[in-house]
Amino acid sequence: MSRERALHTCTVSLPASGRRALFALVLLAPAREAAAQEPVAHVAGVGDRSLGREVSRESSAPADEGEEARPSPLEVDYAQYGAALAGDIPVFPGETCPPAAVIPCILGPGAGPVLRGGYRPSGPWYIGGAYQFAKLDSNNLYRLGIMQMLRAEMRYFIDVGSRFTPYVTWAAGGVVYGNEFGVETGGAVTFAGAGVELEITRFAVVGLSFNYEPMLLAAFTDTAGQDRGTGVAHFLHMELVIELRTELGRE
Repeated sequence: MSRERALHTCTVSLPASGRRALFALVLLAPAREAAAQEPVAHVAGVGDRSLGREVSRESSAPADEGEEARPSPLEVDYAQYGAALAGDIPVFPGETCPPAAVIPCILGPGAGPVLRGGYRPSGPWYIGGAYQFAKLDSNNLYRLGIMQMLRAEMRYFIDVGSRFTPYVTWAAGGVVYGNEFGVETGGAVTFAGAGVELEITRFAVVGLSFNYEPMLLAAFTDTAGQDRGTGVAHFLHMELVIELRTELGRE
């Protein structure tokens, strides 16, 4: 008997109840397989979504840390430098122009440029230095009376929440005076005063300051033969300032 005939014979010989049970098993088998696979797929989907969230968090973490680490403009250190036009008005010339002298005073009012540079940290301080020369009225005793100063300066800024920032300032340094950048006398100079700074942009400011400026000048004899004693000359010092800022890099 062939194989096909045997199978046919076995199939036909099954009772009716057996045939119904076999038919039911055949129909339910695919559904059972799908149900068994569905939780696995669901779990895999959840895992994928969880993994995606973890990856996205890890990828976004360095960006957030970088944004927090980046300093704001108020936390940046600057190099601040610029120029000013200064005016010096004598208030009391001291022994440089003694009252009994028959020769006119050799220290008159004058003006000249100032070159300045310094360090502006993220706090309220400024530390720097300045070189100034000014042409003073020497009452024709000098062809061109030039006073030169080299000084260290400090400022303390008062934050008022505005583009206008007031400050107090003081300085100390050396001074020389003579004809046409020559040196006839010299000594020490200091000043103290106040000013205000206007921020035009983040990298440019203008300002105005008023200072009391005493200077100690050594004794000398001028070109007219007048003896000038050692003494303190008192000046009112004013400046119209324009300065630039450059950010200093941070690691």
